[in-house]
Amino acid sequence: MTRLSVRPPAVTDARNEETMQSFMRRIEATPPGQCAVTLLLSQLDASRLQTCGKCVPCRDGLPQLAEILRRIAGCKAEPDDLEALKSLAEMIRDGSDCAIGWDAAQAVLDGIERFSDEFRSHIEAHECQKGIAQSVPCETFCPAHVDVPGYIALAGEGRFAEAVALIRKDNPFPTACGFVCEHPCEKRCRRTLIDAPINIRGIKKYAVDGAAADTVPVPKALPPTGRTIAVIGAGPSGLTCAYYLALMGHKVKVYEARDKLGGMMRYGIPAYRFPRERLDEDIRAILSAGDIEVVTNASIGTEEMKTLSRECDAVYVAIGAHAAKGLRLPGMDSKGVISAVEMLRAIGDDVYPDYRGKKIAVIGGGNVAMDCVRTAVRAGADEVNLVYRRRIDDMTALKEEIHAAIAEGVEMLTLEAPVSVEADENGCCRALIMQPQKIGAYTRGRPGVAAADKETERLEADLIIAAVGQDVVTKPFEDFGMPVKWGAFVTDEFLQVPGLPNVYAGGDCQSGPTTVIRAVGAGKAAARNIDEMLGYHHILDCGVRAPAPKANNRTPMGRVNINERPVKFRKRDFKDVELGMSREEAIQECGRCLRCDCFGAGAAVGGRIQYV
Repeated sequence: MTRLSVRPPAVTDARNEETMQSFMRRIEATPPGQCAVTLLLSQLDASRLQTCGKCVPCRDGLPQLAEILRRIAGCKAEPDDLEALKSLAEMIRDGSDCAIGWDAAQAVLDGIERFSDEFRSHIEAHECQKGIAQSVPCETFCPAHVDVPGYIALAGEGRFAEAVALIRKDNPFPTACGFVCEHPCEKRCRRTLIDAPINIRGIKKYAVDGAAADTVPVPKALPPTGRTIAVIGAGPSGLTCAYYLALMGHKVKVYEARDKLGGMMRYGIPAYRFPRERLDEDIRAILSAGDIEVVTNASIGTEEMKTLSRECDAVYVAIGAHAAKGLRLPGMDSKGVISAVEMLRAIGDDVYPDYRGKKIAVIGGGNVAMDCVRTAVRAGADEVNLVYRRRIDDMTALKEEIHAAIAEGVEMLTLEAPVSVEADENGCCRALIMQPQKIGAYTRGRPGVAAADKETERLEADLIIAAVGQDVVTKPFEDFGMPVKWGAFVTDEFLQVPGLPNVYAGGDCQSGPTTVIRAVGAGKAAARNIDEMLGYHHILDCGVRAPAPKANNRTPMGRVNINERPVKFRKRDFKDVELGMSREEAIQECGRCLRCDCFGAGAAVGGRIQYV
């Protein structure tokens, strides 16, 4: 009888594991600006190494496929090569015995369709498309294109005010983004090649904790131009646009529908994530820039838009997405069924709920849903359940938000689709009826769901909160003449509204509900484009320069994460949950930056407001 070994895989395989981990890190750190055809070739070359050699399409076809793709990537191919590439890939996909050949060929076919312009440029013009060049990852993926390496270097030297000023060069909300930014800048961080992405948001928070935004003077405004711009909405996008236009010398008048400024940063983000007094620091600094006038409790309708577009040189509409998206389920009109927008808006006005003795059910799986369940915990609820029709892995909320909610005692009821609300004889909700779901085939990048062959389930609830998205109140602006598609304003690539040459729109009302930093990026772009439309090309001076780079420290080192207050304390109040970095931690984390703005990653991205 042949004996069976219980030893681990061969030594070579064990060593291969380390090589594969390194390879995966390189993939995660792929810099922006890569040629798509070259990227596909790299993927195909890696796939070729995995073929077992048993079936002809995979064994013999993949090398031939790589040869054709290599000619195209090298800009030496002819038009017939593209058809040959496609035909061969289809044959390999359909004829391979296992997923190795199928996946490799399908990836090429998907690439041909996804990057058709790039393939055409390689074959017809014999060059990459214009703009293909590596760029600094953190600056590129930040929607406001902030000089991340520069302010990290300043923060590491303890030069907090200068760090804040450098952030504000491209983003006038350094405090807001230090607390609540979803940090897309960390995506593809080159430090991943060594250990892990730098904690960029944590460093930004360290900087604003060291120098409050309203204590750092804003740049002096340029001479007055005599031009007037109306900004509708005082959220992150509207106030960003107002800030830069005022620095350029224009007179700005901001109209806000509510009593306080900040938009969804005040009326959509709970205080435990972003204390209101810290938001006010950013706002006070912004309002100190140039000639900015603010009118609160101002409802702008169709007639007001006509007047403003006629009397002002330009109008920027940044009204956000403040209307709740509803669920069309039986019983949703019962007493005790509210929207997330309604709940969080009240808290923005300092009206905190009291849920003591109640059972709360929140429907949704995004960041707003996490805000609702964590708020319900702090409001004293006896039981808090989150109901989501997909899996935890499919939730759009930040992973750290999901983990924090679970730690605070929230029960995650996944693969449960709400079907109706059960109410008592007085019309008050008593329970949420749910249909169990089963996971299915992928659609739009994540698995779909369908009703499982199971009985419906009943979840007792005294209050049901729907956190399933927000809508834009477009009707008054549509009547004025602003086109709308899929519930958001239509603009060109420069945020200008078609048919209305002096009207611009941006932020959530134009892109759909998204993040603070994306709204900031839109406001900054709108300011520059309005300035250009008015015939100017103002160049600003933030008064700060990034320090000279130091030699890279490539010693593998653990990432410094921001700790939170212990659950038993933080879930009892609405105080800031984060503790921030110590000086020692911040210096260490800043020292991990590889200064890609100076070493190896290419030039900084364009699209900025210009500075001397």
